[in-house]
Amino acid sequence: MIKVLFFLLLSSLTISAQLKVGDIASDFQLMNTDDKNVSLADYPNAKGFIVVFTCNHCPYAKMYEDRLIDLHKKYASKGYPVIAINPNDPDVVPEDSPAEMKKRSKSKKFKFPYLFDAKQEVYVKYGATKTPHVFLLDKNRMVKYIGAIDDNPREEKQVKEKFLENAVSSLDMGKDPDPSVTKAIGCSIKKKS
Repeated sequence: MIKVLFFLLLSSLTISAQLKVGDIASDFQLMNTDDKNVSLADYPNAKGFIVVFTCNHCPYAKMYEDRLIDLHKKYASKGYPVIAINPNDPDVVPEDSPAEMKKRSKSKKFKFPYLFDAKQEVYVKYGATKTPHVFLLDKNRMVKYIGAIDDNPREEKQVKEKFLENAVSSLDMGKDPDPSVTKAIGCSIKKKS
């Protein structure tokens, strides 16, 4: 009986840690590739945040890098910066180490923060399961959209639905995104064993 109650309690904690549309996302303070800590509070004039869990090694994350660069270029000046977070354990995937993140950020000329979730706590709080996995937040950190960047990771020219861009446009017009949830497609997050 006690084991069953403990399991139910643990299950409910796991479920409640995963954000849903309408929830308030917690802030974080994570190390950037420039060795400075970054949090959402560092953006007091933001209208919202494009929080993307991504990494170096995943082929899907790599396919979306240029699109993330373009999204930041298009929306940061409008108040919606991209905040990229690497949730992977570098002991599992050495290519996702902070040193490799610095190299990647420099070679791709990221203008957005590329943060390292060293304790693997932030991705759990958000409920990210893939790289990439997007959480669009409003200025009050309310979750407005969760899911994929668009409907075609392989060929940007063949994208039919720009889920994230449409969500940001809706949010900027004071409307709720529709759809507000799509399926994130990418690599599983590599956890400590």
